[in-house]
Amino acid sequence: MGIFVLTGIFFLFLGGISLLFSAIISQGPKGDIFSKKEGVGIIELKGLIVTSEQVLKNLTSFRNNPNVKSIILRIESPGGSVGASQEIFEDVKRTNKVKPVVASMGSMGASGGYYAALGAEKIIANPGTMTGSIGVIVKFPNLEGLFEKIGYKSVVVKSGAMKDVGASNRPLSSEERALIQGLIDNVFNQFVKAVAENRVMPEKTVKELADGRIFTGEQAFEAGLIDGLGNFTDAVAMAAELGGLDPEQPELIYPSEERRFSLLNLLTSSNDQSFLEGFIPEYPVLSFEWTGIQ
Repeated sequence: MGIFVLTGIFFLFLGGISLLFSAIISQGPKGDIFSKKEGVGIIELKGLIVTSEQVLKNLTSFRNNPNVKSIILRIESPGGSVGASQEIFEDVKRTNKVKPVVASMGSMGASGGYYAALGAEKIIANPGTMTGSIGVIVKFPNLEGLFEKIGYKSVVVKSGAMKDVGASNRPLSSEERALIQGLIDNVFNQFVKAVAENRVMPEKTVKELADGRIFTGEQAFEAGLIDGLGNFTDAVAMAAELGGLDPEQPELIYPSEERRFSLLNLLTSSNDQSFLEGFIPEYPVLSFEWTGIQ
């Protein structure tokens, strides 16, 4: 009987530990008891930008974390949703007022990716980074010919003449094209204004560069679209210096993954891991897939 009582007490004890670490880990970086070092926060913006939720969440967390003295927004993106890119831009700008943000572009930081970077204190890219592409595009598929071949027909009942703009079973009317062009021009002007204000450039100069063309990092630097040339290591050193840290060996702080600790996770963890590794959150990599406005 005694052995069963002891076994029950043991599992109750582990269950209590599970609940304790679950509460701690679920708090994210502010609840991280394993690292209290000051350092540079790293936030990744990768792939096509369809949502801003995770990046905004990470920015807020680092903005409120006293151990994070500066932030790097590491960009590997060809662009994406206008709204999401603008949301990230605004929050990067908000964060930069609290602590310095350095936008570091890898192989690509174009269109919405470049838009997001505009809120940073400094923007740096590699000489061969593909960036720029200042512009807006909307694509509507026209499947009218295909539908005729397969005998497909649709009946549309709508409340207004413009309610089914972009329908795939017919071409755009001249009125619809004018409507869409007006929307594109408005969003484009917002983009141009953001570049002009944050790069301290005349809008006329920006419009001369904003025909959708891609620039290399070197060309972007010469045009004044970025602040300097360098890789991720250079960005880390720059961010550390701006944050008052040692630029040679700064601590890198990544967003903590919110996950619940459980006894099952502990018991099924690999044998070559230490006991504490079962409690330490992993670092997620952002990855988006989307096609549309870029």
